[in-house]
Amino acid sequence: MSLPAAANEALLAFTAQQGWDQRARLLMQWGERLEPLSDAERSDEHRVHGCESNVWLVADPRGGLWHFRAYSDARLLRGLLALLLVRVEGLPADELANIDLPDWFNQLGLGRQLSPSRSNGLNAVLKRMQELIEASGV
Repeated sequence: MSLPAAANEALLAFTAQQGWDQRARLLMQWGERLEPLSDAERSDEHRVHGCESNVWLVADPRGGLWHFRAYSDARLLRGLLALLLVRVEGLPADELANIDLPDWFNQLGLGRQLSPSRSNGLNAVLKRMQELIEASGV
């Protein structure tokens, strides 16, 4: 399974960093790339349950492929969400179901910094993506 172009860009950027401090700074910058959500989209209907921080997720099918937008109150989590979104952008539902999140974050050099609660939260986001796809019937 090949990576979407933005995921490749992320992989190159993060693997070029020396150590956690530089990766953390880059992570914050990636978090600023998230497409904004409107106040209406930051509602309970779009909230991802299972995250310690507030996370909202909006799904948009585009010709059989999926586009997601997400936001969190937590700066570090916004960066992690941005990296999750570039990994799944434009994937068909069957490929989305097979994403190995721990492997993706390990490739980026971020695996050791993912606390159990952050890992659980990111898995909750991925699970919610799959639920939204199934509920859409697309």
